[in-house]
Amino acid sequence: MAQTAMTVRVDNNVKRQFDALCEQFGMSVNAAVNVFINAVVRTRSIPFTISAEDNQTGKRALEAFLSADRSNRPEMTLEEINEEIRAARRERKERLAKEDKI
Repeated sequence: MAQTAMTVRVDNNVKRQFDALCEQFGMSVNAAVNVFINAVVRTRSIPFTISAEDNQTGKRALEAFLSADRSNRPEMTLEEINEEIRAARRERKERLAKEDKI
């Protein structure tokens, strides 16, 4: 399957924090972004609420995200993340097999 490179601009401090978290999870930043993208495509939804109630909503949401207590258990375990990756790979393999038969 052909792949495409993406460039995303992120605040330096947020990027350092994200890199550190990904390292703790035992995965690369690339793998983490791919897990997110595949989950969005599969569920056809963003895994958090986005709203535009007022001009400060986005700023408050970002501040809340950045200041959230990360000391508790992550929402997904590493095994759950790995299963998401395996499922996406199975789906891709099945789709490619169907395309080859057409």
